[in-house]
Amino acid sequence: MTSRKLGLALALVLAAGSAMAQPSPAKKALIDKIVALQQRGLADNLAASIVQGPLPQLSQSVRAALQQVPADKREATVKAMDVELKKFVEENVSYLKDKISKAVPNTASALLDERFSEDELKQVLAWAESPVSQKFGLASIELQKAVAQKVMAEAGPTLEGRLKTLQATLAKQLGLQPPPASAAPKAAPASAPKK
Repeated sequence: MTSRKLGLALALVLAAGSAMAQPSPAKKALIDKIVALQQRGLADNLAASIVQGPLPQLSQSVRAALQQVPADKREATVKAMDVELKKFVEENVSYLKDKISKAVPNTASALLDERFSEDELKQVLAWAESPVSQKFGLASIELQKAVAQKVMAEAGPTLEGRLKTLQATLAKQLGLQPPPASAAPKAAPASAPKK
C-alpha cells in the first residue's frame, strides 16, 4: 500500500471514528438539558467542597501553633486569622466556581453520552424536571437539616465533653498548660451539606 493510500485510509478511519463519537442531535439536546439542570448547584457545592477540604488539617496545625502565641495576643491573632480564612474561602470558591462552570458542559456531556442511551436520558430528564423530583430534592435538604439538629441536640454535649478531654490530653502530651475550662471552644453546630 502506498503512503498516499495509507494516509487516505487513516483519514477515513479517523473521520468515521469522530463521526461515531458525536451523539445524535436529539441525544445532544437531552444531554444539554440535563447538564444545564445539574450545573445549577454543582459549581457551588463542588467549589465549596474543594476549598474547604484541606481546612480541617490546616486548622489543626493552627491550633497547635496558637499555643505558642502569648495568651494576651491570642484573641486578636485568632480574629486576624479568621478574617484571612474567610477571605481565602470567598476568593477561592468564586475562582473555582468559574472553572467548574466552564469544565462541566464538556466533561458531563461526554460522560452522559458514553454511559446513557437516548431513552435513558429521556427518563433521567423526565425525572429531573418532574415536580416530584423537585419536591424530593427540597425534602432531602430539610431532612438533612432536621437529622443534623436532632443528632447535635442529643450528641452535642457529649462531643463537647470529649473535645475538652482530647484538648487536655493533647496539651498534656505536648507539655503545655491546658487552656482554662472557660476558654475551651464550644462544638459548632453541624450544618447540613448543601445539595
